Amino acid sequence: MADLNLSEQEIVRRNKLEKYRELGLDPFGQAYNQKDKSSDIKTKYQEYTHEQLEEMNVSVQIAGRIMFIRKMGKASFFAIQDKEGKIQVYIRKDVVGEEQYDLFKMADIGDIVGVKGTVMKTQTGEVTVKCEEYTHLVKALRPLPEKFHGLTDVEERYRRRYVDLIMNEDAKRVAILRPRIIRAMQEYFDNAGFIEVETPVLQNIQGGASARPFITHHNALDSDFYLRIATELHLKRLLVGGLERVYEIGRIFRNEGMDKTHNPEFTTVELYEAYGDLSSMMNLNEGVIRFAANKVIGKEQFKNPFNPEGDLIDISKPFRRVTMCELIKEKTGVDFKANNYTLEEAKALAKEHNVPVEPHFTVGHIINAFFEEFCEETLIQPTFLMGHPIEISPLTKKDPEDPRFVQRFELFIGGHEFSNAYTELNDPIDQRERFEEQMKEKELGNDEANGMDVDFLESLEYGMPPAGGIGIGVDRLVIFLTESTTIRDVILFPQMKTR
Repeated sequence: MADLNLSEQEIVRRNKLEKYRELGLDPFGQAYNQKDKSSDIKTKYQEYTHEQLEEMNVSVQIAGRIMFIRKMGKASFFAIQDKEGKIQVYIRKDVVGEEQYDLFKMADIGDIVGVKGTVMKTQTGEVTVKCEEYTHLVKALRPLPEKFHGLTDVEERYRRRYVDLIMNEDAKRVAILRPRIIRAMQEYFDNAGFIEVETPVLQNIQGGASARPFITHHNALDSDFYLRIATELHLKRLLVGGLERVYEIGRIFRNEGMDKTHNPEFTTVELYEAYGDLSSMMNLNEGVIRFAANKVIGKEQFKNPFNPEGDLIDISKPFRRVTMCELIKEKTGVDFKANNYTLEEAKALAKEHNVPVEPHFTVGHIINAFFEEFCEETLIQPTFLMGHPIEISPLTKKDPEDPRFVQRFELFIGGHEFSNAYTELNDPIDQRERFEEQMKEKELGNDEANGMDVDFLESLEYGMPPAGGIGIGVDRLVIFLTESTTIRDVILFPQMKTR
């Protein structure tokens, strides 16, 4: 044991293992019939008096982790925690018998136990289970962190999420709410006639988005593959095949930095609607957010996750709709829409406004850089940003009134992007030209540019219906609806540096 560098408390706990075995007990337990939950008991019997509960003689059977012990000779109190919360237990030697009471006295905080008994109320009015049968289930060999401090090291919270979930009620709340939010999104889409599908994670072409991929090797095929950076191109193939309304909620992998809103693997929902367009995607985007907010959280005003002390964000009103060029003109006075600037003129404007320019930049890239520099962080209330330059939207239909721009929107909340939607490009000739432009960018050093997906182009040549498409960041939506502050709070096991 000395080789394990154990603390004194860890040694004491390990020494108890043999005592359990001498009593004929497996220190790491057996199945147990957990009939009741702590929150149900407390909610159901909170209004009854001690005398009423005595007369009712309600029998319950619970299981959970010991979070508090107050041993007092022949009678003691302890609290156990299950998925729903904590409940107090009162145990007496003359009720459970000497053998079970001695077994209880071997317990440590963190052990998992089963309790069968009746519901009572203490003199202070706390709903409590009076133990009639005590069952040891699992010995915890490591002590929990101190009750009032928990895991104070933020890195350790995410690295040892299992301890964080034990000690931090908010971490457990978010973990439980996340799948409920996703279920609500599925319900909304299903009710709108969409089919949920699955597409490949391993792909031989880097496409569907602008991002740096993870690369892996397929031994049987002796070929390199990419972990998908988007689900878009396969979902569009399904529109060609006649499925008409499809969506996928799935993991996406992008080899990028980590911060409050980025993790290398994250979850999106991508959805495509044959015969839809940008307008139908806006309605869908507003609708699913409100539906999930009301169904799971029960409100329509939320703290700004990126500035909790700022104004509340209200999703009850129609979302603002504005173009990128309108915002840039509003913030800087530069009107890229009215003036068809040459690349040299755009570069001069960028230099004048201290906007960085990279070697592969065109006028469209510079417009986007202006937006990111001066406008993005100002979009606090829900805003549909439209009018993106064609150069940064290789899969999107051109604006028929101005081919420099495309039919696209991004939803911004709290100064961050939550959704990205297009009137989808279904012209195979135009699409091939866009891919060729992306290949030129790749040669100039843009390692986030799309590859040439010949099979996708071939599918478009069979005819893809006019369509609207959208991608929604599930993690960011969960951050917003749970009023968390970072993506690491809503992903159970975020990527961490190796310890």
